[in-house]
Amino acid sequence: MRLGRVRHNDPMARIRCQAICIRHLDWSETSQVVVLLTPEHGKVRGLAKGSKRMSPGAVARFSGGIELLTRGEIVGMTRPSTGLAALTEWDLQDAFGHLRRDLRKLWTAMYAADLADALVGDLDPHPEMFDAMQALLEALADTGAREAALLAFQWSAFDACGFRPRLDHDVHRDRPLEDVEAYTFDAHAGGLTTASLAVTDHGGRGPWRVRRETVQLLRDLDGGAVPSQPKAIERANRLLCVYIRSILDRQLPTMEHILGDTGGP
Repeated sequence: MRLGRVRHNDPMARIRCQAICIRHLDWSETSQVVVLLTPEHGKVRGLAKGSKRMSPGAVARFSGGIELLTRGEIVGMTRPSTGLAALTEWDLQDAFGHLRRDLRKLWTAMYAADLADALVGDLDPHPEMFDAMQALLEALADTGAREAALLAFQWSAFDACGFRPRLDHDVHRDRPLEDVEAYTFDAHAGGLTTASLAVTDHGGRGPWRVRRETVQLLRDLDGGAVPSQPKAIERANRLLCVYIRSILDRQLPTMEHILGDTGGP
């Protein structure tokens, strides 16, 4: 049962919806503070009192605790005055156990959680972001799908939050983009250009040189195609990672696992 979108002027509002845990910490020996990504309410920060108790009643209400990168149905009340919702129930529905069996997949999922936390506001609905996060966690069950699944997630996340880069229009010359062997990607201008700009090294804030192959792959992805070139997919993932790093003006803790030793695209 869905109870609809929270009204921001309500002093308290009841929520009952699907949620993915993207951050958690122990509040006490028996309670947790969690950050949940939901389709109807965006990001929900909540206090789950008694969620770690092992009494029959607590286990029935919280499935033994709310774990990172799991999906369940949450019930609670928002409390705008404190910034923390009072969470009263958590019905675990998918633990995504395959993530715990592969460290690279786990780091990929944790990066996605960091990205969702950074891009989505509290109680600001982004159902497309929730769908993208769930699709990624499910796709990571496929042995060879990690890089392609991450690319699909990043692109969907940027599209949902208004950060999708422009791939066919020159963002500096204000005209259709020319067909060249390599482009310059300017994160702060929001896309590609053929203008002569001073590019930075991999670890810098941009602009960066980008191969035509990488640009074409992103265009194909935007058109609904499923990319299949492993090296180009890896480069595209790094490009989107440094792009959002520049937008946020900070490096998220898990970005190093996407960028590797290069620190950039």
